[in-house]
Amino acid sequence: MYQVKKETLSFTTRDGIRLDADVYRPHSTESFPVLLMRQPYGRKIASTVVYTHPIWYASNGYIVIIQDVRGRGTSQGNFDLFANEIEDGLDTINWVSQLAGSTGMVGMYGFSYQGMTQLYAASAQPKALKTVCPSMVAYDLYHDWGYENGAFCLQTNLGWSIQLAAETARLKGDSHAFHELYEASRNLPLYDPIPAYPNLMKEVASNSFYHDWINHGYPDDYWSNLSPKTFIDKLNLPMLHIGGWFDPYLRGNINLYNAIKTQSNYPQNLIIGPWGHIPWGSKLGDQNYTKLAGSFIDQYQINWFDHFLKGKEIDHLYSQPISLFEMGTNQWKYPQTWENKEEKNYYIFSQGLANIIEDDGQLIDTIPDTKINDIIVHDPWRPVPSLGGHASIPSGSFERSQLDNRFDILTYTSKTLTEDLSIKGTPFIELYCTADTISFDISVIFSEVKPDGNVYNFTQGYCRINSDKLPIKIPLQPTFIKINQGNCLRISISGACFPAYALNTGTGKLPNQEQLIDAQIISIKVWSQPDQISKIILPVN
Repeated sequence: MYQVKKETLSFTTRDGIRLDADVYRPHSTESFPVLLMRQPYGRKIASTVVYTHPIWYASNGYIVIIQDVRGRGTSQGNFDLFANEIEDGLDTINWVSQLAGSTGMVGMYGFSYQGMTQLYAASAQPKALKTVCPSMVAYDLYHDWGYENGAFCLQTNLGWSIQLAAETARLKGDSHAFHELYEASRNLPLYDPIPAYPNLMKEVASNSFYHDWINHGYPDDYWSNLSPKTFIDKLNLPMLHIGGWFDPYLRGNINLYNAIKTQSNYPQNLIIGPWGHIPWGSKLGDQNYTKLAGSFIDQYQINWFDHFLKGKEIDHLYSQPISLFEMGTNQWKYPQTWENKEEKNYYIFSQGLANIIEDDGQLIDTIPDTKINDIIVHDPWRPVPSLGGHASIPSGSFERSQLDNRFDILTYTSKTLTEDLSIKGTPFIELYCTADTISFDISVIFSEVKPDGNVYNFTQGYCRINSDKLPIKIPLQPTFIKINQGNCLRISISGACFPAYALNTGTGKLPNQEQLIDAQIISIKVWSQPDQISKIILPVN
């Protein structure tokens, strides 16, 4: 391990903007590869909410550079979400590769925004960039980040936009705006006349990306112009993909991994733990996944960089390219493919009281030979609240048996499993359902029921429905779990999951126009019959 010294360096982009960075380098006359992180939160943070400090990386024989992106920290320019990261990323890589003491070999790491900056920079194909480690990112910005199956991801988008807007206010010295936003970050403004478009954002955050995201409710040119999917069709680098089963952007990680694995002839390694966006630890929600679930990402990344930037042989990078944490057994598994190909179906069945009597709604493994009808009523005055999962804050698996007692939630529960059931991949639910409004939402929570009656969610999906096309097929969050024999499966269906997703008023308007006063009571009918079968499709071993 090397002793490390720190300095602050700057360079000027092609359009004359100064970007500042903290540089951590080993106290040595040797030359070292460069590890680069570009981020918008103030470079001293350096993503230490999920990674160890840059000093540790530098002590392992790297020049580590943590840079404020344009308009953030002490860097010059105007911050415009993702808009300048291709050119600025390319200019930065060309600069750091020529620093004194650099071997000219560059790798990048970071999660969330810092993961996205890797993809943008890599799309420019700088010669010095040899590998990237994007964690918790979007492949398609609309589908993987801003919206989920047409539904606006309200809690995560609004919370993030308030955080970035507060930092903008701080940098400008606008004390009033900063304190308004800081207060709002602790108690999100969810009950304005247009709930998904709070007045606060218009009054003190006029330059926030939130206005673009809420005003572009469909996947148009705005989204494609910023989506990595648009730029990286020629990307051919070794990449380490890192995600969490309860991270809101996991579908982006998976979509990116699948795309690059197809087009690249370099290794594509995948790691998914039982983690939310923050933190990556052994406990999340109401679950303790044991010490085995603690993050090993820092050491893994050093091994990765040692191999691709220093030429060291690291056998497990090739022998175990996929590392997935299996919930239930709380063990890391190393399959050859990330998703099971076999499928098992469970069908919904009831006597029409699946929202009233706990054991009326059933999940059965044979197609029911009679028609079933269940009706729930979504009341906008008291929408079904979000609890854990991947889209809520806090995320994770929570005990939800009390929530499932609500009469505006349909629950369907299987018989006690007589053998273990391993689910690995993306479950889907196919529903035959209609409503008495032109638009409605469907929330599906997939849980395990313990012998003591406690219920713990492990994956879920959400969809905004604006057409009469049937059946409605909703993908759930990718997952990997073994349901032990003696437990049961349960799906919980409702018309809201608020505030994780913006409330559907039933008017058919986009979230930026949906006024709370116009929110309608929505009756939703779910049915199944031999020629119209509502079912959940599980990827199993």
